[in-house]
Amino acid sequence: MNNKKKIPNATMKRLPLYYRYFKEAEKSGTDRVSSREISDALDIDSATIRRDFSYFGELGRKGYGYNVKSLLKFFMEHIHGNETRNVAIIGAGNLGSALLNYKFSNINDRMNVVAAFDRNSNIVGTKINDTEVFHSDELERLVLEHSIDVAILTLPAESGQEMAERLVEAGVKGILNFTPIRLDVSDGIYVHNIDLSVELQALFFYMKNF
Repeated sequence: MNNKKKIPNATMKRLPLYYRYFKEAEKSGTDRVSSREISDALDIDSATIRRDFSYFGELGRKGYGYNVKSLLKFFMEHIHGNETRNVAIIGAGNLGSALLNYKFSNINDRMNVVAAFDRNSNIVGTKINDTEVFHSDELERLVLEHSIDVAILTLPAESGQEMAERLVEAGVKGILNFTPIRLDVSDGIYVHNIDLSVELQALFFYMKNF
């Protein structure tokens, strides 16, 4: 996407919501939708939706709305790209196991969870939802062997930075970070941080002030 630097981060974060909406609309047999219908479903202002879409050109027609199949294809290409992403989960404890059991294919059929890694001898060698758990010592070999370019970190905080450095050195280009620390990685590596404690605090704040 050549113009992605011109697109606000807030818009970029809403793209997966739009993609999911159009995917559900297609499943229900809907041919076209209006910005108002999208607004009602996602609780996003209609003007915001039209502005978001305007960054990508003429996606709809006034008085007609948005063609579901066309928009689904568009957002799939811009969010997922045309290539399959191979993903590894680093840390197969409670959170890692839950993610391994999650049906990622329901939201992205171009994402394959191909391996999990852990140091716990009781977990290593087992399979969770058909994904094998390998020892962390095998990380570099298997990242190369399986062409893994995305990693999901579900480790204790003290292990996060060291593992991130190993992942980057092995060739991983994107990290979804569930650890509570901010990772220090080289330029060209995208890290998306998800701090559950921060998200809960934000929820409490909104509940109190809603």
